[in-house]
Amino acid sequence: MSDFLNISGLHARIDADGAPKEILRGVDLIIAPGEVHAIMGPNGSGKSTLSYVLAGREDYEVTSGSVSFKGQDLLAMEPEERAAAGVFLAFQAPIELPGVNNANFLRTAVNAVRRARGDAELDAVAFLKTVRAATKKLSMSDEMLKRNVNVGFSGGEKKRNEVLQMTMLQPSLAILDETDSGLDVDALRIVADGVNALRSPTFSALVITHHQRLLDYLNPDRVHVMARGRIVHSGGAELAKEIDVQGYASFLAEAA
Repeated sequence: MSDFLNISGLHARIDADGAPKEILRGVDLIIAPGEVHAIMGPNGSGKSTLSYVLAGREDYEVTSGSVSFKGQDLLAMEPEERAAAGVFLAFQAPIELPGVNNANFLRTAVNAVRRARGDAELDAVAFLKTVRAATKKLSMSDEMLKRNVNVGFSGGEKKRNEVLQMTMLQPSLAILDETDSGLDVDALRIVADGVNALRSPTFSALVITHHQRLLDYLNPDRVHVMARGRIVHSGGAELAKEIDVQGYASFLAEAA
């Protein structure tokens, strides 16, 4: 089976107070179609930076390395091209969009991706039928569709809204940057169910988390430990339980 996402020797930096700061220092990672991988690691290890680089955030400069996604050079694509190709990023801290209706935002995003993929756009009736079915599965009120994007939402509501976007956009690669942060048990299960509902031979996910509890619901194919800007250790789902008990000290020693 061919590689779905292939990250090789990835180095990236960001301008910090007028001076470049290297954050990614040689990330190597391969995800096959249909696989769910998790990345864990201490704060400041580069986990979120990796997600931003994959999504195309312009603040970060790739200085060397490559990323192949479904046989294409992901780094050569603009962010909107990556989205059309099937890349979705769920943010750790979703931003508010005052004045932007949630339903209109979703329909615009869904139809933009459908156009790029050569699919017919959803009219208002078809969209509402689809989105209401999705909100019901996520235990979300239809009232959230009438509100502005994330404005006045609780932390849990923002994360559910991210999962709703993922459900509607049907990506082939979902990157979840600590989407479980600040969630109670019920909301955590809803996030996990949203990912599991999309699992198929043509869908893969990269889940960045500090919490082994989320991985109990997801049962990832591989778990990776990131430290000092690179992946220093990989293993099966049991690795998350080991980290939960022992912490990261031994892995930091590997990264030294």
